[in-house]
Amino acid sequence: MTLANFNAPVARREALESRREQLVRMMEIRAVEDRIQRLYSEGEIRGSTHLANGQEAVAVGIARVTRPDDVVTCTYRGHGHALALGATPLQVIAEICGREAGAAGGVGGSMHLMEPSVGLLPTFAIVGAGLPVACGAALAARTRGTDNIAIAIFGDGSTNIGAFHESMNFAAIRKLPMLFVCENNLYGEYTRIDKSTPVSDLAVRAASYAMPSAIVDGQDIDAVADAVAQAVARARSGGGPTFIEMKTYRYSGHSRSDPATYRPAGELAEWQKRDPIDILAARLASEGTIAAGEAADLRAATAAAVEEATKDALASAHPSQDAILSHVTGASPGEDNRWNFWSKSTSSGRPTATPTSATR
Repeated sequence: MTLANFNAPVARREALESRREQLVRMMEIRAVEDRIQRLYSEGEIRGSTHLANGQEAVAVGIARVTRPDDVVTCTYRGHGHALALGATPLQVIAEICGREAGAAGGVGGSMHLMEPSVGLLPTFAIVGAGLPVACGAALAARTRGTDNIAIAIFGDGSTNIGAFHESMNFAAIRKLPMLFVCENNLYGEYTRIDKSTPVSDLAVRAASYAMPSAIVDGQDIDAVADAVAQAVARARSGGGPTFIEMKTYRYSGHSRSDPATYRPAGELAEWQKRDPIDILAARLASEGTIAAGEAADLRAATAAAVEEATKDALASAHPSQDAILSHVTGASPGEDNRWNFWSKSTSSGRPTATPTSATR
């Protein structure tokens, strides 16, 4: 990975200051996931994949109001978050296809995307596992005296496990600088929320920990960004954690092999009427940010760019056995700065790319 490529994710993150780029990024996420679906059918992907098409506004809304040096944990349904935070389509597609150009060198796959330069810790395959890790990242920021925050992103199913409640309790007691962002897409794997959870508004659970909360329209990127920005300001100023419930929906089944036949008839079509990309495209057209009909051209250009990234990803080699076995133990080889999350800090407290013996 060249230095220019290593820095590309940060530039992509900064580009989200543009409303137009926010729309393009959402289109990019959708196009990448559509291509991933086809790559699986073409035999280029080992294992399964978990798509989040329909949830793009949550990912880009969070990324647009947080900083690259904030720490993010999320689930195996994390393709969109990786791209929103700044990982490139090449990094994501190559990683999912098990190629060296991937975000983790091709050894992590779909469930373990990462990009330290924009704060994304390796995504978690275990439901809810990222929550206590995010608490640790927030505590680390507090201990170092920086104003960094941690964002834990998880699904509605995670709110029924012990790690969720323990993390909420710990964060509230310590007033940790962090956000708990629940993507309530109505389904925990194959089970609808009303079959597994006694409340439909999961934000009410925050009251048990005296934690501020909000319920947000997860299909509207501006609503997402506004709610997250308020919580970020609270966390940075010492006000402690916030629980945000994003009401959203995934168009696909739980995994590649799931046709989602358990969904009520018409439910998918109703949610698709409020597609997050269409909502933002219509808003930008009404504001004059894009021309009438320009959204279609942006979609086409984005799809073409994703196809180019796919070709580059498939041209990349599979990792060698030595690469696969590196970074496994302290004695393993591996000097790649991509794997260092907490190396030496600058005077501002923000991490540098310089590796240390403690982080190799």
